[in-house]
Amino acid sequence: MENPNFTIYPFYTFMNLLTGLTLISSISFLFFGVACLFDVRMKDEFLRYDLADKRRLTGFLQIFGGIGVLVGWLFAPVLAFVACLGLALLMVLGFRVRIKIKDTWLQSLPSLCYALLNIYLAIRYLAIL
Repeated sequence: MENPNFTIYPFYTFMNLLTGLTLISSISFLFFGVACLFDVRMKDEFLRYDLADKRRLTGFLQIFGGIGVLVGWLFAPVLAFVACLGLALLMVLGFRVRIKIKDTWLQSLPSLCYALLNIYLAIRYLAIL
């Protein structure tokens, strides 16, 4: 006999735009953060940015931001809101650095897209609060 208080929903029931974009942001920043800490190419990039001393901080902020977005999505929208704002700020600063060192628009575009993504997510999470 089936328990009416317990229903197994298919995964797609939980997948909506907010969920999908939240997962994209959080997983991306977890990977970016780990890459910042351990990937030799990222070390070279931060040398090119003239920000070698900020690489570890950036990596930790990305990891904590990614975790904050994910945990906030699951349990506390206020945490997701704050984490999205922090990641958006980080990406705006990253975009500024890319422009300052005269990277092409194609090289600069990912940081701008992630900034806009996290601004959108922050607005959506603010509406939930």
